[in-house]
Amino acid sequence: MQYLLLVYIDEALQEALPEGEYERRMRHCLERADELKAGGTLVDYRQLERPATAKSVRRRNGKVSVVDGPFAETKEILAGFNLVEADSLEEALELAAQFPWAETGCIEVRPVRDVAAVRRQVGARPAHAPA
Repeated sequence: MQYLLLVYIDEALQEALPEGEYERRMRHCLERADELKAGGTLVDYRQLERPATAKSVRRRNGKVSVVDGPFAETKEILAGFNLVEADSLEEALELAAQFPWAETGCIEVRPVRDVAAVRRQVGARPAHAPA
């Protein structure tokens, strides 16, 4: 089963790290990602740009609004994600606990929904099916 590990960071805690510690942690993360990807556990991962580059889009009563910044005011911001293959939630949680960012933020672990099953449930055509 696939799990999405959402990486949240507290920028103030991250900026308070001793000199060189961010680089050490990032190096560790990238090397660990390479190992997990080579082993087939890590499907994909990405980092996000800083929240100042974000826009939030909402549609209410037919009116679209676009607002600068992340979707909610919060101390911790979404910084990236890792899509992993794990046999259980417990295994995904163990992977998340190994991230150094769990010390300066939070790693949210969430199962990925099987979209093919949802399509069947709601009676939608399979992807790439003729109209």
